[in-house]
Amino acid sequence: MAEAVSTPIKLPTARSTIFDPPDELGRLREEQPVTPLAYVDGHVGWLVTSYSAARVVLDDPRFSARQELRHSPIPHPFAEEKPTPAQPGFFIRMDPPEHTRYRRLLTGQFTVRRMRQLEPRIQRFTDERLDAMEQAGPPVDLVQEFALPIPSLVICDLLGVPYADRERFQRDSETVLALNVDKEEIFKAIASIGGYLHQLVQTKRAEPADDMLSGLVQSGELTDEEVTNIAHLLLVAGYETSANMLALGTYALLRHPEQLAALRADPSLIDGAVEELLRYVTITQFGTMRVALEDVELDGQLVKAGETVLVSLPAANRDPAQFPDPDKLDLSRPPTGHLALGHGVHLCIGQELARIEMRIGYRALFDRFPQLRLAAEPEDIPMRHDRGIYGVHKLPVAW
Repeated sequence: MAEAVSTPIKLPTARSTIFDPPDELGRLREEQPVTPLAYVDGHVGWLVTSYSAARVVLDDPRFSARQELRHSPIPHPFAEEKPTPAQPGFFIRMDPPEHTRYRRLLTGQFTVRRMRQLEPRIQRFTDERLDAMEQAGPPVDLVQEFALPIPSLVICDLLGVPYADRERFQRDSETVLALNVDKEEIFKAIASIGGYLHQLVQTKRAEPADDMLSGLVQSGELTDEEVTNIAHLLLVAGYETSANMLALGTYALLRHPEQLAALRADPSLIDGAVEELLRYVTITQFGTMRVALEDVELDGQLVKAGETVLVSLPAANRDPAQFPDPDKLDLSRPPTGHLALGHGVHLCIGQELARIEMRIGYRALFDRFPQLRLAAEPEDIPMRHDRGIYGVHKLPVAW
């Protein structure tokens, strides 16, 4: 069993191209896929860049997702502070059995059957946004007029959150998710979202409706604090990831016209296209963290108890050992288990909803506007390098 064989590195974040992960991640994957990594607060842990090692970490209960154990690999306002345990309800940063309890209560809300029952409403929301775009005329910002509204409408409808309040919670969420905002602004934004959702939960308790929050309140198994935090998690995750996939995926298709032409020629490719876009752009740009609960040998390296492991999902999803010609966008590629939506017990609970939104969104967008094109030079399109979720801040398009 080998000890670390190199000096800890800082996390590579500089991209040489828009859609590809940092080149250095690929080099590390070839030379040493489990590499010592220097974290912001001085902790020395690990960076995983291979597909095989990534799956092990995400699936092995000896690696914990608990918030209070982690160290941050990237600078942000709280990177050097000791983290506290996740608040009740924030189950993605918990381990079983706490994680299992929350997940069990939510699984019935996100079944494939229930998500497919939502398809007509998602189609209607999508068509309404396209109607508004067509009426406004080009150029438009696809993020504000299409990619952000659709998943926001869907998750608000599902949870029972008034869509009219979207500007408030989206503004606060952007502040919380930013890497370059001061602590006071973040505290204010967290308090604002929490206060808004807590009041909404109390309203649902007094006047339940046919929505997910009412169902959670009426389950009798959760406190208002737990429901409020679950609502916060699902609300932000429910639109943030899908919105960036809709925008960045569209951008990728516009920059790969031969792939877009193939999709237009054969609409049956849409299911595979969604999976390939998830793999190719992998919007969780820095990765996901776990902490070793005991000493574990991982790809020839000894990961000691207490050491944080950052799993680079973008690097794992470009591993040639799993994906032939991985740096090529190929919508006909057979699905081969990408990790864009996670793996193991923390596999994204809303994965089917995200897939439906993308299937409907991409297909409807290019059906309505077959001549859709960029309305700005690529170098002028602002990328989300300053967020944990990658994408575009704006995407000007015309037709």
